[in-house]
Amino acid sequence: MTGAAFVPALRDELDLLPGPRLPDGQPTWTLHDPVRNAFFQLDWASFEILRRWALGDPAAIAADINAGTTLNVAPEDVKALGGFLEQNQLVQVPAGTSGTMARRLAARRGGGLKWLLHNYLFFRVPLVRPDAFLARWSSAAGIFFSRFFFVLTLLAGVLGVAGVYRSLEQFSATLVDLISWHGLLAYGVTLIAVKILHELGHGFTAKRYGCRVPTMGVAFLVLWPVAYTDTNDVWKLTRRDQRLRVAAAGVATELTIAVWATLAWVLLPDGMPRTVAFLLSTTTWVSTLVVNASPFMRFDGYFLLADLLQLPNLHARAFALARWHLREALFNLGEPPPEHFSKRKRIGLILFAWATWVYRLFLFIGIALLVYHFFIKAVGIFLFAVEIAWFILVPVWREMKEWGARWPGISRSLRTLRTVLIVVVLIGAFFVPWPARVATSGLLVMQEQWALYAPAHARVRAMPYENGATVPEGAVVVELESPALRTRAIQNAARRGRLARESASAGFDAETRKDWRVLHEALTTARAERGAIAADAVRYAPKAPFAGVLRDIDPDLRAGDWVAERELLARVVREGPTHVVTYVEEGDINRIAVGDRALFVSDGLEGPDLELEVAAIEKDAARVLDEPELATLFGGHVLVREKDGVLYPERGVYRVVLAVRSGAPSTQHRWRGEVTISGQWEAPGERFVRTVLSVLWREMGF
Repeated sequence: MTGAAFVPALRDELDLLPGPRLPDGQPTWTLHDPVRNAFFQLDWASFEILRRWALGDPAAIAADINAGTTLNVAPEDVKALGGFLEQNQLVQVPAGTSGTMARRLAARRGGGLKWLLHNYLFFRVPLVRPDAFLARWSSAAGIFFSRFFFVLTLLAGVLGVAGVYRSLEQFSATLVDLISWHGLLAYGVTLIAVKILHELGHGFTAKRYGCRVPTMGVAFLVLWPVAYTDTNDVWKLTRRDQRLRVAAAGVATELTIAVWATLAWVLLPDGMPRTVAFLLSTTTWVSTLVVNASPFMRFDGYFLLADLLQLPNLHARAFALARWHLREALFNLGEPPPEHFSKRKRIGLILFAWATWVYRLFLFIGIALLVYHFFIKAVGIFLFAVEIAWFILVPVWREMKEWGARWPGISRSLRTLRTVLIVVVLIGAFFVPWPARVATSGLLVMQEQWALYAPAHARVRAMPYENGATVPEGAVVVELESPALRTRAIQNAARRGRLARESASAGFDAETRKDWRVLHEALTTARAERGAIAADAVRYAPKAPFAGVLRDIDPDLRAGDWVAERELLARVVREGPTHVVTYVEEGDINRIAVGDRALFVSDGLEGPDLELEVAAIEKDAARVLDEPELATLFGGHVLVREKDGVLYPERGVYRVVLAVRSGAPSTQHRWRGEVTISGQWEAPGERFVRTVLSVLWREMGF
């Protein structure tokens, strides 16, 4: 192949613009393709090659550069640049090769399925051409770029944060009140408005520096809408600080909105304007810090970091360096790095690449699960598989292909043997059984205790016993009274007396004789009501069912105090053996059996530490949680939902009772702590495979 084949003629409409200097002082230039509005940064060597492009021969170009500059360029460098220009369609199409170029472009785009896949994963919808609008209002927006407005915004931020700190409880309560369907709708509308202002911030800043803003619109990342502004013209700017300001303009706009909205919430009275200010404040703070400032996706944070480090295509370059480092760590191939950086920067880029991979792994899995649940099951499964394959499996497969291409070197490396041994050990550790421990929260309780709850409309009349006193069997623990019950008793007695008199005199009066049966039935009902009143009265004089120690009396409870219905008044605890109650999840219940050893460590380390033994395991999953202390709502481990005062486990859990084998006796009738049960040995991979198979079996049903 001739040299001229490697230096095809450049397209006439390309522009070559000066660019910013690199950190090492090397000058750069920017090659602009006005047709696609695409920009390519060129280093000094590439610029010198293009200056001599008309020579038409790689060897002649390299020789002229080496003779006229301090650079050392080889003909292969010229050919590599020619290949880059041809690949990016920056050269003229030779006569008679348009068909070849078209076929090559069609092969690159792929078939209809590949086109559909790419456009499902990411596509853009331009909505407006804002360049004329931005030019018209650019002078009016100049106030927001002034030093005066910046200082005023800083002052507003200080006052706003101070005001929120003083009213933090009210601010938090407002946030909780807006967690509803109406509140989420309001947040959505506010977020759309903020994102429009965010993009206008980019547009006005770019226009301020003379750049053209051709389009604004919405990009869809796996059907998730993300606003965008085409600010590619900033690559024409030679000053790096101007590029940074354009990239940071969106975040700065949102932070400015957040600052002024926070101050408005502090100053405004309650009402709709204050609610709007709250929505603007919270929405902008969260969306800016969580989404836009993240450098792991190609949002504002990424471009800011790339400009600060002066590393265009930061992700691609960091990924290439991390892949090279991975191959060297695994196989020690001795290949040169794709780029040479200082040791500190190289380590930072490698760590950044791994952090990005981990972040994207969880993000893409989350998006895949969201898509799976959003669509109907058949479509959801397909789209889930597409995203997992494209975002996770395809990159792994490409790297495996690179390993295959380097197999001769990999097979001869001694480090490969070490890597294989480590992988075998890890796989073995994954599938070899290990000693298993089932960790839960447990409740240490006396085997027999009686809780006393207040009846309705009760008032304390007397308290014969104090907390900690011994109560004999049959003794009244707390004397209660109820004016409502006493009134019912008086009314019932008067009614019974009246009905008894009327019923007795009915035989002597012809008018009432015909009503005797009705009077007799009413008297019977009144006497039955007296029995019900007497039965209710027993509840206001509760007696201990067995002898024990009185516990859990409110120290502030006094005679004459009213108590709420179902309020715990006291607990009678029979001194004797104790046991621990816990709940084990369905996935762990097969790993334990009656007789297994366990350990109980009380919370706070102030209670007893006990050696236990599994005494009983219920065969059926618990329908309700009888020990609220073990619920996640109160610091336990059982995930529950509450309905009408009853706690229902969200997952299948089984009640397990553990007997105390040894340990210091408990001085308190109820302790919560951590329970560790020594279960059967299990391979870590066994549970993973079992969980995967159960999920697949569950989701196979349509």
